[in-house]
Amino acid sequence: MLHYQAKQLTSKQAYKFLSGSIIPRPIAWVTTLNQKYNVINAAPFSFFNAVAAEIPLVTIAILRRDGKIKDTAQNILTTQELVIQLVNEQVVSAMNQTAASLAPDQSEVTINQLETTPSKTVKVPGISSAPIRMEGKLHQYVPIKDHNEQVITDLFIIEITDFYFDEAVFDQEHEYILPEKLDPIARLAGNTYSHIDHFFDLTRPQ
Repeated sequence: MLHYQAKQLTSKQAYKFLSGSIIPRPIAWVTTLNQKYNVINAAPFSFFNAVAAEIPLVTIAILRRDGKIKDTAQNILTTQELVIQLVNEQVVSAMNQTAASLAPDQSEVTINQLETTPSKTVKVPGISSAPIRMEGKLHQYVPIKDHNEQVITDLFIIEITDFYFDEAVFDQEHEYILPEKLDPIARLAGNTYSHIDHFFDLTRPQ
């Protein structure tokens, strides 16, 4: 096997190795409120996953760029609220447009003419077209530092307060999300995304 020692890698190499190996990754399409400019920001993040169910918790890691905190991370720290949307074929193009770098006083929602819907527990609105959305509040913030004590990633543990499912992707009788109906888009590396190709079951050992 080819071997690379992590301490000899550039940050670009490390990112490529992580983002290319840990695949497919779910996409958190996050809306937040910038209180200073009173605008709604939207941005996608794929360092995202679930961590607990006793209280529903998810994590989102927002990597800094040249040491600078991103707007979404700053908004979460300020308001302690957000909405997470899941991405499928119907919204993937719109999601990609919100990945553009904008000034803090500019709204990806407004620029891309995204229809929003009011939330019930948080002040941040959700994106109407998303098949699944989750309102959330900040449960824990962990600034991730490098070996020189500089923050390189803002890690958020988010408590989900409300779940919303498009009826087309949800089995109400059994309370299952239907993956074949949801057809989620996953992040790979670079500019590449993927669909779920097929399904199979394995019985867990006792």
